Amino acid sequence: MRAEPTAAVATFQEELRAGLAQAGDPQRAEQARRYLKSQMPMYGVGVPQTRRLAVDLARRHPWLWEEAATWETTLRRLWDEAERREERLAVLAVVRARLGGEHVERVEALDLYRHFLRTGAWWDLVDETSHAVGAVLLAHPDEDERLRRWARDEDLWVRRSAIICQLQHKDRTDPGLLSDVIEANQEDPEFFIRKAIGWALRDYARTAPVWVRRFVDSHPRLSPLSRREALKHL
Repeated sequence: MRAEPTAAVATFQEELRAGLAQAGDPQRAEQARRYLKSQMPMYGVGVPQTRRLAVDLARRHPWLWEEAATWETTLRRLWDEAERREERLAVLAVVRARLGGEHVERVEALDLYRHFLRTGAWWDLVDETSHAVGAVLLAHPDEDERLRRWARDEDLWVRRSAIICQLQHKDRTDPGLLSDVIEANQEDPEFFIRKAIGWALRDYARTAPVWVRRFVDSHPRLSPLSRREALKHL
C-alpha cells in the first residue's frame, strides 16, 4: 500500500538528507559555500556524487514521479524546503535524469522551472535548470514567444535562462529566437548576462560558424566580453 503523498515526500526528503549528510565533507562544504557565495549551508558533496545519490534514491520511489501533479508537487516541496544547497541540486538531478518522463518537457513545467530560476538565483542552479527549459522548447517550439518574454523579464536569472536554454541544441537551435533573446540583452551591463550571450553564441558556432560570425559583426553593441567569448573558437 502506498503512503499518502505528503508522507511519501517526507520519507524521500529524510532519506535524501541522510544520504547527503553521510557523504558530506564539512571542510569541502565550507570551501564550496565560499566559492559559490552561497547563503545556504552545504553538505560538501560534489555535483556528480549528488546526482548519483539523488537518482538512485529517486528510483526507489518511482511512484512519486509517475503522475504530473505528484511529480511537480514533490519537486517543488523538496526545492522550497531545502536546508542545504545540494538538496536543490538533487531536485535538478531528478529532472535531468528524466525520471518523470514526459512531465519534464510539459509546457506546464515552465512555471516550475521559472520558480527554480527566480529562487535559485545563482549560476549553478540556473544553468542546470536551463537544460530543462531547453527540453520544453525542443518538445514545444511554439513556446518561443514565452522565451522572448523571459528575455525581457525583470529577473536577470530568468533572462540568462532565455539566452542559454538552447545550449547543445546544435542544428535544432532556433537562430531567430537566439538572435531575439540576445538583442534584448546586448547592452545589459550585468556580467552573468554578457557571459551568457558569449556562451550561447560560442556553443552555436560549433554548428553554424558563419551565422555566428555574421551576427557578431552586425551587432557592434555587443560587449567585449560577449564578443570575445562568441569568437573564441572561430
